[in-house]
Amino acid sequence: MSSATPSDRYREPDPYEPREPDASLPELISRLTDQSSALFRKELELAKTELRHEIRKAGRVGGMFGGAAVTGFLAILLLSFALAWALGDLSFLNPALGFLIVGIIYAVVAGVLAMQGKNKAQEIDTSLPETTESIKEDVQWAKNQPR
Repeated sequence: MSSATPSDRYREPDPYEPREPDASLPELISRLTDQSSALFRKELELAKTELRHEIRKAGRVGGMFGGAAVTGFLAILLLSFALAWALGDLSFLNPALGFLIVGIIYAVVAGVLAMQGKNKAQEIDTSLPETTESIKEDVQWAKNQPR
C-alpha cells in the first residue's frame, strides 16, 4: 500500500524540483525541440483555420459590394436616362440636348474625380520609410555582433 496521503496526490508540483530527475540533457533537449515544433505546427494550423474563415467572410462581403456596385451603376444609368428624357420633354429643348446636358454633367464629374485622384496619387509614399529604417537597424545590429 502506498504511503502517499490523498492530499499528496492533489498537491501542486514544486517548481524548483525537476519533473523527471533521471532524464538526460540530450533527452530533455530532444523533448523541448519536439514540443516546440508541435506547438509551432498547432499555432500555424490555428492561424490557417482562422485565416480561411476570415477569407470566406471577406469573399461574401466582396460579393455584396460587387452586387451593390452593379445595382448602383444600373440605378445611375436609368436615372440618367430619366433626367435626359425629362430635359428633352421641356418645350424649348430638343430631346438630344437633354442627353447632351446629362453627358456634359458626367464629363465634368469624371474630370473633377480624375484630378482629385491624380493629386492623391502624388501624395503616396512608396519608399516605405519605416521598413527601410527597420532593415537598416537590423543590418547595423548584425554588423555589431561578435563573431
